[in-house]
Amino acid sequence: MSEDRNSVRPPRGPMGGGRHAAMRPGEKAKDFKGTLVKLLKYMRVSLPAIILSLLFAAASVVLTLNIPKLLGSSTDKLIEGFMQRQIYDETDAMVRDNQNIPYDSISALAYAEGISDFNQLFDVLEEKGVISASQKAEYEKSLGDYAEGVLSMSLYERPSIDVDAIIKLLTVITVLIFVSAAVSYAQSFILAGVAQRTSYRLRRDIDVKINKLPLKYYDGTTNGNVLSYLTNDVDSISTTLNQSLSQLISSITTIVGVLVMMISISWIMAGVAVLIVPVSLALIATVVKFSQKYFRRQQAALAAVNGHIEEMYAGNKVIQLYNRKDESVAEFAVYNKELTATAQKSQFLSGLMHPIMNFVGNIGYVLACVIGGVLTASGKITVGDIQAFVTYIRQFNQPIGQVANIANTLQSTVAAAERVFGFLEAEDEKETGEAVPQSVKGDVEFCNVHFGYDPDKIIIKDFSCSVKAGQKIAIVGPTGAGKTTVVKLLMRYYDLSSGKILLDGRDIADYKRSALREEFGMVLQDTWLYSGTVMDNIRYGRLDATDEEVIAAAKLASADHFIRTLDGGYDFVINEEADNISQGQKQLLTIARALLSDPKVLILDEATSSVDTRTEQLIQNAMITLMEGRTSFIIAHRLSTITNADKILVMRDGDIVEQGTHAELMEKKGFYEQLYSSQFEH
Repeated sequence: MSEDRNSVRPPRGPMGGGRHAAMRPGEKAKDFKGTLVKLLKYMRVSLPAIILSLLFAAASVVLTLNIPKLLGSSTDKLIEGFMQRQIYDETDAMVRDNQNIPYDSISALAYAEGISDFNQLFDVLEEKGVISASQKAEYEKSLGDYAEGVLSMSLYERPSIDVDAIIKLLTVITVLIFVSAAVSYAQSFILAGVAQRTSYRLRRDIDVKINKLPLKYYDGTTNGNVLSYLTNDVDSISTTLNQSLSQLISSITTIVGVLVMMISISWIMAGVAVLIVPVSLALIATVVKFSQKYFRRQQAALAAVNGHIEEMYAGNKVIQLYNRKDESVAEFAVYNKELTATAQKSQFLSGLMHPIMNFVGNIGYVLACVIGGVLTASGKITVGDIQAFVTYIRQFNQPIGQVANIANTLQSTVAAAERVFGFLEAEDEKETGEAVPQSVKGDVEFCNVHFGYDPDKIIIKDFSCSVKAGQKIAIVGPTGAGKTTVVKLLMRYYDLSSGKILLDGRDIADYKRSALREEFGMVLQDTWLYSGTVMDNIRYGRLDATDEEVIAAAKLASADHFIRTLDGGYDFVINEEADNISQGQKQLLTIARALLSDPKVLILDEATSSVDTRTEQLIQNAMITLMEGRTSFIIAHRLSTITNADKILVMRDGDIVEQGTHAELMEKKGFYEQLYSSQFEH
């Protein structure tokens, strides 16, 4: 295009990204709370499902937390059974070997003496001098937590291990495992559905928004940013909803649940476990403090490496031409060395976090075992309790680290949501007015038009011009004169600062933008074709056109011949980059598309500037056909192509400095004559 709004675009590096393209690790939202509320409101339809899935996540954790306690109980049952059998066998042997007791077994003694349990047995053994009072007390004390079960057991038969009780406990554990797994799978299924539905809605709304935004929005926003909203940011939100959110609930539930279970076993051991956490967090915070600067350097170095590779790949032909391969390799080596050095330091420090947590966790584990042993020896807790506590303390440290990681992820996600909502909340192109009358002739009049992309900087100053229907109007002038801006105003891509533009005597501001643009056709220097067949690309001008009408338009545009030489003809598939056909062929297809749309007003913006002479002649012939009977505005730098125009508008600094036919302007010997002559000077 002859004139662009590059001045308002943010600066970018070469090759579309620049050597120091920004990266966003650990990015934080400007308004975390406000954006989070917006996200929840956006997902309000899915909130019941989210709440249900989070309840399922918490339930799964709660069910799982009961398993170590039940395993400890089964261990206690097993130990109690062995203990009872050992005590019974030892006491039975004592009775058999003692000459003061004329009985050959505990059961015989119990039957003869009327003894029902070990309490009475110890009394009889003391009376008969088999054991002393101190031995009796010591013996009973040694039974510890199992004294009640041992002392009250029957003496008439050898005790057995309570296999039924153990089986019942193991059955309950198995049921809990399966139920917990089922609940976890249900939670994952529900949350995956929520995440994908939210992603679908966001992508849909972004796509709709793209077509609602005014052109001025894209003047200040790069294509890469909009693409990032649609891909990276939406994916970040989806991933967090699908994984991090349930992990956060599970981790918090695990921390609280494990703490409750540990306190229920022993508040002393629980206190030791809790006191270890601040030590671990303090050490990790110290490592993070030192590692952050290296991570920032790593990201900058990575951006430099990626930017350099992108530039070298895109500009490979130029590098080969100027024989700059060695310089390119040397420059890459510098960036690569810097990346390696910073990455080594950052990854080393990051890798210390896990060993530190394990080290501190093991200290807590050892202390808990030592204290647990002392408490077991004193009869305050059982071996099963120690077993369960060891399992809980192992589960206690892991979710703390997970919560810290998820918190950082949540910050980045909310920042991504903030960018997406900022895009969705951008002001739409205002659609006011009424439909354009069906019978448009094509009379156009510019009345004292003033316009500036920046209200404080007017670039179109008091522009006035009258165009009759069917006339060919050429707009010429140096780069930046305002040529392209004029046609953008004509199509209401921007609203005027002051003045009017009339179509058939009526202000175009009175018409709906969409209805007004249906009366215009545009052929640009930068052609746009999408991935699809040649037939579909031409039909884009009028979607209800038949194949015959498409072919007829292609013939009028002098495109039919080359189309039939393609593999598949009109069914030939143009790739995403549209680089499997030439620039001239692309231009002929866009002209055919414009012909098919049958516009009342035609705009040609440097349509032949980037093609060879032979192709230019074909395009010129096609444009003559296209302009026939239509009001046409032709923007051109090659002044030889507009010598037959009905009127030529010469612009400089936003003003019309001259107007007339080619012959009239050449006779004036003014600015136009200078421009025209300069193109033929040798």
